Amino acid sequence: MHGSHHLIVQSAHLKYEFDIKRNITIIKGDSATGKTTLADMVREYVLNGADTGITVSCDVPCRILEGNTWQEQLSIINSSIVFIDEGNSFVSSLDFANAIKGSTNYFVIITRENLHALPYSVDEIYGIHSSGKYSSFEPVYHELYRIYGNESESVINPDVLIIEDSNSGFDFFSSVCSDNVKCISANGKANIFNLLSSKEIEGNVLVIADGAAFGAQMANVFDLVESNDSINLYLPESFEWIILDSDVLNDAEVRRILEKPEEYIDGEKFFSWERFFTSLLVEKSGDSYLKYTKTKLNPAYLDGKVLSKILSSIPERIVVFKE
Repeated sequence: MHGSHHLIVQSAHLKYEFDIKRNITIIKGDSATGKTTLADMVREYVLNGADTGITVSCDVPCRILEGNTWQEQLSIINSSIVFIDEGNSFVSSLDFANAIKGSTNYFVIITRENLHALPYSVDEIYGIHSSGKYSSFEPVYHELYRIYGNESESVINPDVLIIEDSNSGFDFFSSVCSDNVKCISANGKANIFNLLSSKEIEGNVLVIADGAAFGAQMANVFDLVESNDSINLYLPESFEWIILDSDVLNDAEVRRILEKPEEYIDGEKFFSWERFFTSLLVEKSGDSYLKYTKTKLNPAYLDGKVLSKILSSIPERIVVFKE
């Protein structure tokens, strides 16, 4: 399944309205914020239909996945938005991650946990905001808001640059950052929190990681950012997205895809958007002088106009590059 799907779940007193555009969406929040009520309403509608006084409006079916028989349930659900309420411990298991990899469904997971087995985006972690008057004439309106949606606009001039992995992204940033900036690889997103918590890292720090799959790490890392002004985050979709967004390929189709990626990214084929952007860059660069590989950076990306265009696509507030 692909595309953005507008969803309205409504009763006489409550209304939820939001868009789902990736294969994994996370809803978090404290008790009494309406998370479980949303799942309950979908469950009631699925079981008993309009007789419940609940309506569910969407261009694809909505389903509930729960309990010890979740695998059997999932085996017969296709091309649907699948809701999973908190308390279903299977969502943190490798079995669940393997089961939904390659699925035709989108999943909306209500949880307070950080689901490290799943590659979900920092942009698809939501809380629920309520407004409206509780009465039969004016329902309480619920909408989703991004928990990690806002970036600081202040200038970032780091002493240390931490790159998520040791592949082409690290090759690029370690080659172009200023001599007075220490560039190190975290050797995987799971190591970033421990690295930031260690006493080995001193001075102002900038973390660059693939936002498309950094969701499970975000809560702990964000807590460090909130409590320490010397730590900053730059979370583009991926390094490959940066290259594509810079338009070095001068490809009209790439420009169209980046305007609305959800219309082109099939969740059945790509478990995360990061994987799609890697595949797209490899395909589009082909056997040209800009041929891209994930494991080792093509030196052409460090030359002349190509380098300038890539650097210009990175926010100006990030000051780490050589003159």
